Amino acid sequence: MSEFRKSVVLLVILLGCVLQAADKPNVLIILADDLGYGDLGCYEGKARTPHLDDLASKGVRFTDWYSGAPNCSPARVSLMTGRMPVRSGMYSYRAPGQVMHLPDGEITLAEILKGAGYQTAHVGKWHLSCLPQDESLNQPQPADQGFEYSLGTENNAEPSHLNPVNFVRNGTEIGMQEGYACQLLADEVELWFNSEYDEEQPFFLYLPFHEPHAKVASPPEMVANYPDEDKKSAEYYANIENLDDAIGRVLAGLRERGLLENTMVFFGSDNGSYRFDSNGVLRGKKGEVYDGGIKVPGIFYFEGKFEGNRVLDTPAWLPDMLPTVCELVGLEPPSDRRLDGVSLLEELRGSGEVDREQALLWYFYRSSPEASMRFGKYSLVARADDPVRRTHPMSDLDMPFAKAVKPEFFELYDLDADPGQREDLAKAMPEKLEELKKRFWILFEESRAEGPDWVGLPEYGSMKANHDKVKEFLRNEKRFVE
Repeated sequence: MSEFRKSVVLLVILLGCVLQAADKPNVLIILADDLGYGDLGCYEGKARTPHLDDLASKGVRFTDWYSGAPNCSPARVSLMTGRMPVRSGMYSYRAPGQVMHLPDGEITLAEILKGAGYQTAHVGKWHLSCLPQDESLNQPQPADQGFEYSLGTENNAEPSHLNPVNFVRNGTEIGMQEGYACQLLADEVELWFNSEYDEEQPFFLYLPFHEPHAKVASPPEMVANYPDEDKKSAEYYANIENLDDAIGRVLAGLRERGLLENTMVFFGSDNGSYRFDSNGVLRGKKGEVYDGGIKVPGIFYFEGKFEGNRVLDTPAWLPDMLPTVCELVGLEPPSDRRLDGVSLLEELRGSGEVDREQALLWYFYRSSPEASMRFGKYSLVARADDPVRRTHPMSDLDMPFAKAVKPEFFELYDLDADPGQREDLAKAMPEKLEELKKRFWILFEESRAEGPDWVGLPEYGSMKANHDKVKEFLRNEKRFVE
């Protein structure tokens, strides 16, 4: 999209604003990194999370909330754009120095809200382009995609959550910061409110934390709260507890400023955990399109505006955030492109149900299975080859055409009866399988055709990687039988 056309689209969005800026609600989106579906206390997890549990008890908790992808970068694209990440070409996580990035032609939620008079701030993990700017890549920065203020990292906190050295504030590297990453982000939020916030404007604060992505570092006093766990597990749960503590600080700060009552808060995770145990009964983990890789916590809170103390089983996902926020603040979402999310506002208010005609679909070419789709209570899982018979890589797949992987084998699951995706119904329900396959192929091909081809993406797999996939698949199948 040309800069002129993009400017016209944003101008139309601005002109569609029907409320004065001072009357609009604030928006706070909080994202964890690699948090599993079964980690939080309110999802029957082991981590101590009193602040998030309280938010869930007073707000709306989704039991069937999904990310837009099974790993970091594409999930964040789906949140920012309201679109499946394949449409903008974010097919996998973005490694440092990689050409793949969120194109400037995409319209982000931050751009929409900034154009409607919102102050916009990003504090945390970015992972959508190089950060700070690499002149050889010349990729859009947070400021180019709607954020007036930014403190964060290109990818993970390095060398771990403790004393990170790679924070960048508004394009400038600031060196080692003493403390834990989540608490440093809470400090930055307070700094932003003290030095940048204009009370005459509503705000959009995007707060993507680094926890509990590895490498994990946690306060020893919190690790001690899990004496019955092995060392790694205790560190992991303490990491989530520290994250919860930082979120509690942010929410308390909003309440002290008298802002929380006019702020819509959302909490979720970018994808499932890399730990099987953290995903509850779900099959798979981060990087997989089984529900263990894509089904995550989802909590909304808006004091006095959303009917609280509710648990919803409506299937919903990160791409729904953009249309939901747009309707909340009285704006029209972009109409010149296909959106994959729908507004959840009426259901959040308790005054209606979600009207969704399109399925939820995930495509991740570097895993096997490569794709899955949810429509109603059914999950369709698609792979390009049978992992039990695969003993060599698909060597004829030459990047940059990462979209060449085409599924041939399908599995079918009834998620109401079988949330762990243990019983494949493909042979038992051939008519339902064919019905969902037709829906799958239309959306699968249409969305992939829109995405660009990048030169220099990682290859589909390697000999070792595919052997490891087979062994992991068989181990998982044995675990499910037991």
